[in-house]
Parts: sequence; structure tokens; C-alpha cells
Amino acid sequence: MATATTASNSQTTNGSSGPQKWVYAFNEVSQAEAAVGGRWDAVRSLLGGKGANLADMTRLDVPVPPGFTVTTEACNAYLSNNSTFPEGLWDQVLAAMQQVETLTDKKFGDTDNPLLVSVRSGAKFSMPGMMDTVLNLGLNDVSAQAMINLTQNPRFVYDIYRRLIQMFGTVVLGIEDEVFEDYLTEVKKNKGVTSDVALDADDWQRVTEEFKKRFAQAVGHEFPQDPSEQLRLAIEAVFKSWNGRRAIDYRNAAGIAHDLGTAVNIVTMVFGNMGENSGTGVAFTRNPSNGDRELFGDYLANAQGEDVVAGIRTPIPIERMKDENPEVFAQFMDITNKLERHYREMQDVEFTVERGRLWMLQTRDGKRTARAAIHIAVDLAEEGLITREEAVLRVKPEHVTQILHRQFDPEAKTRASNNGDLIAHGVNASPGAAVGVAVFDADLAETWGKSGRDVIMVRPETKPDDVHGMLSSRGILTSRGGATSHAAVVARQFGVPCVCGAESLEIDLYARELHVGDTIVREGDLLSIDGTLGEVFVGELPTIEPDFERETYLRKLLGWADAYRRLDVYANADYPNDARRARSYGAQGIGLCRTEHMFFQEERLPIMQAMILAEPGSEAEQKELDRLLPFQQDDFYGILKAMEGLPVIIRLLDPPLHEFMPDHEQLALRAAGLRLMGDRPNEITRIEDLMHAVETLKEFNPMLGLRGARLGLTRPAISRMQVRAIFEAACQLKEEGVDIHPEIMVAVTNVAAEVKALRELIDEVGREVMTRRGTTITYKVGTMIELPRAAITANQMAEFSDFFSFGTNDLTQTTFGISRDDAEGKFLLHYVEHGILPENPFQVLDREGVGFLVKTGVERGRSTRPNLEVGICGEHGGDASSIAFCHEANLNYVSCSPFRVPVARLAAAHASLNEAKAQQN
Repeated sequence: MATATTASNSQTTNGSSGPQKWVYAFNEVSQAEAAVGGRWDAVRSLLGGKGANLADMTRLDVPVPPGFTVTTEACNAYLSNNSTFPEGLWDQVLAAMQQVETLTDKKFGDTDNPLLVSVRSGAKFSMPGMMDTVLNLGLNDVSAQAMINLTQNPRFVYDIYRRLIQMFGTVVLGIEDEVFEDYLTEVKKNKGVTSDVALDADDWQRVTEEFKKRFAQAVGHEFPQDPSEQLRLAIEAVFKSWNGRRAIDYRNAAGIAHDLGTAVNIVTMVFGNMGENSGTGVAFTRNPSNGDRELFGDYLANAQGEDVVAGIRTPIPIERMKDENPEVFAQFMDITNKLERHYREMQDVEFTVERGRLWMLQTRDGKRTARAAIHIAVDLAEEGLITREEAVLRVKPEHVTQILHRQFDPEAKTRASNNGDLIAHGVNASPGAAVGVAVFDADLAETWGKSGRDVIMVRPETKPDDVHGMLSSRGILTSRGGATSHAAVVARQFGVPCVCGAESLEIDLYARELHVGDTIVREGDLLSIDGTLGEVFVGELPTIEPDFERETYLRKLLGWADAYRRLDVYANADYPNDARRARSYGAQGIGLCRTEHMFFQEERLPIMQAMILAEPGSEAEQKELDRLLPFQQDDFYGILKAMEGLPVIIRLLDPPLHEFMPDHEQLALRAAGLRLMGDRPNEITRIEDLMHAVETLKEFNPMLGLRGARLGLTRPAISRMQVRAIFEAACQLKEEGVDIHPEIMVAVTNVAAEVKALRELIDEVGREVMTRRGTTITYKVGTMIELPRAAITANQMAEFSDFFSFGTNDLTQTTFGISRDDAEGKFLLHYVEHGILPENPFQVLDREGVGFLVKTGVERGRSTRPNLEVGICGEHGGDASSIAFCHEANLNYVSCSPFRVPVARLAAAHASLNEAKAQQN
């Protein structure tokens, strides 16, 4: 027997004095439960998911090969003690091996009836293929001959011996797999075969001998003949694999903590490669792709487990096993049904049939697609295996996101990535998949889009006057900006997939092409963008189109979710079509109707620019506003009617006026061109007037400049026109018998006096319209809280406000003191990657800073007005973590883009149900 070096550790799992128990046999699950207080989740933490379930199956009398588990605590102790076994571990492993020998009537390393084992990893959370496994441990030259004598099957024995040498060499000692695979390929080629099955006993004996030689050449010593030494080294290899690169990368991607450690499961080997009455397979108790209630999996006769997983041979569908071995198949179905009922979840199982006897090697909750996750959760609830509350909690908000946005075919994406067609990564600004031809300006995007061509609009960044092109595009790609940039906000609003901040792209607007390394994409070339993952591909990838009305299971689940949530879910929508879409997705109102986008439409923008150029308070200004009034009235009529019976919060004009004006540099170039031609002097004069106005309106920091309430008070005629349009539309609808609930919101407020002054203006115009028309409208006036001072003085703001809406995009900017577009492109992602910030605060609400201001604003506002309605309308309104915070902060509603409404409905239900669970505990 080998001797393992140990390190001192006398603390037990349950905190009592005495030797630490590092090892639990599969029939000791009750002891493991007692050690951790009876909580199954804690058992999984101690034994890992695989070990816990193997022990649990043993307790259920499911046929599991005898074995034991080395705990995750042992792994962490080993890794923290300079790769040294903790005190007592090796002795406990040897004692457990003796128990397995008794149960199997075999001996580890015996020359007559040898016991062989597998050594497998098993963390608390499933990490398929990320850590190490070694099969057939215990074989050496002597025991191999004993196995031949016992089985009279030398082909089988040399097959498993060569597998052990190869797996031990690659997994435990780090030998390159090609050292073995190249020779095996050569053997098959020389024999004129392509499959391992075609090799006979003599072939496998030669392969085994050659593998031993190559092993020794690679590591400088012979393959270890001592089975205990094999076992010790294999356990160490599994421990070390917890910190392997692929395991770390997987945990990072899956959000799994790095301090959990992995358990090690030592299991008696059973063999599926002992003839045609043997085999191995992997199966799911339900279809993991679509969720249908049907057995789904693969089976291979005369094979070991890795043959299925590695794709060495082509398996057959699991249901064919029914024809080949009906008795075993019937037993298998009984067991899988039992396991699914026991765990109340779809199971992923591994099994082996050895000479007609079935052995279960693993069960775990099966991985599945988003669609399958929803389907299975609903079915399990309707079958009575779980409650509706559990079904709602089992479906993640990201599952809903994946279902409701266009998606690329996963297999096509994999092929494209392997072919080098994945050319850039950026911020996953707006989810979904889009394919179209590259276009480098908004006008052409609109022209081509309206003509029926699918367009990807490519810009360094987008501006408000690009909206027409954005609305005509299938997708948007920028090299600058982040998740809350203009492109991202508008894209999410209209459900357009968007990748922002792909900084590796060099966009040449004059040459109308982009460069990434040696790749050039010219205008008209095809691009495919994945807004869910922030990926950019050249060429066309096939997509899958979602349809909410056809998502029967999702709609049913969301109906259940609605019964549990306290938060209402509103939508941000600027046009009637968006409002109707939001309503069809379950929105209970419009939390933000942005009026600025309405002025960028082709027939309105010149009028808006003429109004801006006019002297404030002049007849010229009023003339242009009178021309805009019917447009605005029609806008509000449409959106109020679309949301009949539900509240609609309309925000008065927010952005600075320069955003409605042409770019100064472009105007200068046009004027210079006209002067060179000596043509159209009147046009030159008009352009020069525009240039002067643009220069006058220019601000060093427009985000903190003349906008929102400041603009409404310094140019009150604009506010009066907008308010009049709202009341005229509302009165008209009420006269038509439509139930309307308009709410008017002022933005960028800093002091209560601003709110007071604008409320007086709103009330004055409202009284005038209602008196003239003889119609009374019930309406509300509220304040958008997006500056820290407004939150701090919310008790004063509430004197003149019926509701608050936190604009968390700007509140995040002003709290952190950063520009969102600059920050995400320059340093914010670096901060997140290096742990300076836990998450991007423009995607997940910052609870310590911004959240503190939100809670302060809510508490102080309600101290003045106890029934004050409060919500958020920033991008955080569609983020699950931020929604949970809003629930904790006692907000009344969240508002998000229409396509995020189903996500918000589910996340709000999760917040309520998780709160109830926490209170019960």
C-alpha cells in the first residue's frame, strides 16, 4: 500500500471534537445528513451533487455499484495545504475500499478476483466535462491476466487496460492525448478499419504494450503497477482539476462560487463492453430540447461510457434499447420514473448494462433549453409533482429573454465560430439575433429597409436623428457606447437586436466599410449580430423567430406569476404600436412615453427646427408650435386609446434642443460646397442661420445643461403646447367613451420650486381645455427623480407631485459622476472584469449608492404624501436583480421596454416568492 503525506486537521464537519470524517460510503447518506443538520442542500455541498445522488439512489434501492465519496471539505483542505492530503483522509479511503471489497466480494489489486474502480469528480453544481475522471483503476499486468482468466475475454480486458493507461496518462500526469491517439489511429489505418470495435484481442494487446512504452517515454517512469498508488494519484488529480482553467472559466460563466471544491467519487467499475448483452447510455427523462414528456437519449451496445460522451461510436436512440433488451429497458423506465418523482425534476441519468444487469451510475437535474425549462416546469406543476410557486421559481428571467427574441441556430453559430466568421465582441445591448446587409447611415438604412431589404445599421455611435434608420433596421452595431447608450436604449425600446461598443471595429464612414484585422465588410455585405451575447459574425446565420402568442406554456406560467407578484409592470412606449405590443405582453400601463422621439419624424423635424430658431415668446415661435400641436395631439390620442383603462405616463420634453439640430460640421461642409459652386445663395443663408443656432445651443455638458424642467420653464410655450395636446386628446377620447388615465411627468427636476411652477402651468392649461370642451379629466402630475438632490429633497418634491418615477439611467450617471457612453467604452467593463465593481451599474442597479438614493426618495416622499405612487422607468426596470430591489424598496411598479415586460412579470413574482420563503425561514 502507498503512504500519503497528510496535514493536520481535527475539525469535524458538524463542529464537534474528534477526527474529521472525510469519506462517506454510499450507504452512509443518513450520517452525512446528520453531520450537516439534515439539510439536503448542505449534503450536496458536502458530497457534491453526484455523490449525494449516488448515496440517495442507494437509499432508494436503485441498483448503484458500491462506492464512497471523498468530501468537498477534503478537496478544499488539500488545496489549501500545499496539495497535501489532510490528516486521516488516506486511512479513511483505504478503510472505505475494504468495505467495497466486502460488498463486491472482490479485492483491490487481487491476483485472482480483482476489484476495479472509477474515480470521478462531483461538485455541488453540475459542471459537465469540466473536471477529471479516470476509469478502470486497479488494473496492472497481474490483475489483467486474472481478469482474462475470469472473463475468458482477452479483448475486453486489453481494451479496458489500454483505456486506463491512456486516461491515467492524460488526466493524472498531463500527457498529451495525441501521444496515444496517433498510435491508435495508425493501428486502425494499417488494419483497414475505422472503428475501435473492429479491433480484436491481439490488436488491443499490442496497443496496450505500446501505450505503456509511450507512457514511460513521456513521464520518465513506468505505468504504476500498485493499484493504491493509482488511486491516490487519481484522487489528487480530481482535486487539482477544480482549479483547472476550463473549470474556472465554466464557473465564471455559470456564476458558480470558486470556494466550493469538488468531491471525489470512487465507484466499483461495471462494464458495458463485455459483449452484446452489455452496453452503456445517457438519457433524459424528458426532452431537454423542447420539454416534451418523452425519454430522450443514446445507447451503445458493447461499449464503455466515454464512447457515448466522446462520440467515438455513433449511438442509437435510447428507445431502440426496448427492442434489443426489453426486460432491462422496462426496469430502466421504472427506475427513471421513480427518480423523476423522487427529485420532482427532469433527470439526466447515466447507466451501464453488464451482462444483462442494469446499473445506474449517475442522476442529476438535466440541463435544458429555455423553451424546455418553461415547458417542463408547467407540466410538472400540472402533474402535481411541484406547486405552481415552484414552477414559477424554476424558470429564470433569462429563459424568458431567450424565448422572446430572435435567436441564431446554435449549431450554425458553432460552425461559423469554427470557420473564423466571428469577428468581434461588444456589449450585449439589446437581445436577439439579426441578419442583414451593412449600411453606414440612417437615411440609406431607412430607404433600403422600406424597400424590403434587411439592414444592419453600422455606426461609430447613434444619435437621436438616426432613429428613422434604426426603426428600419433589423439590427444595430456600434463601435462606441454601452448598454445604456442611445443605440442600446432605442434598440431595446423597439426590440431591435443591438451590439454596442465593439471597439475592435474600425468604421470608415467615408469609404463605407468596416475593418477587423484582415477582414473588410463593405456596404451591402451581410452581417449577423447576436445582441444577447454581444457577438458579430460576417455572413448570414439562420435565425429562429419567436411568437409570444404561440408560446402557450410561457403565457400560462406568466399567468401564474402574476398571481404572486406585488409590483405592477408598466412599459416604456412612445407610439401606439409599441403600446399595443406592450399590452399584449401583459403591461399594466405605460410608465414612460418619451415625447422627443415624435419630433424626429420627417414631416415634423423641419417645424421643430424652425420653432427652435424662433425668438422665445415670439409670434414666430407660437406659429411653429401651433403647427406641431395637431401632430402631438394625434400622438397622444393614439397611445391613450391603445392603453384604454390603464395609466399612461407622458414625459414632457426632456433632451436639450441642440439634439434636434443638424451637425455643425456637416452644415459647414454643405455651405462650403454651395459657395464653391456659386449656387443657391438663399440656401447658403439658411444654412448659416442654422450654423449660428447650433453654435448658440452648444453646451459643454448637455446632459447637465438646458433640458427637462429647465427647458420647460425657460421656454414655457413648448410645455404649454405639449400639455394642451395631452388634454385635447384626453378630452376627445373621453367624449368618445374611452376610459383614459393620463399622467404628466416633468423631468430633470432639482428643486421643488421647479415642480411647483410646472404643475401650475399644467393645471392652468388643463383647466382651460376642460372648461372650453365641457369635459372633466382625472389626471396626475408627477416628477422624474434622476438627480441626487431631487432624491434627497423628495419630501419637498412630493408637495407638488402625485407620483415619482426614478430615472435610474441618469441617476446612476449623476451618482457615480460618470458619462455612461464614455465609461462603458473606456473603463467600466475593465472595472467589472477586475472586480473593482461587482457589476455594470447601468445594467444592474447599484444598491449601495443609487439604491440608497431611491430608498431615501421613497421614504421622504411618502413622509409628505403617504399614498405617493413610486416606480422606476430606467433600463433597470427590465433587470431581474434590480426588480428584486424595487420590490424590497416598496415601489409600486417597474417600467421597461415592451419586449422586457414578460421578463419583468416573472422577476417581480420571484421577488415576492423569495421574500415569502425568507420570512418562513
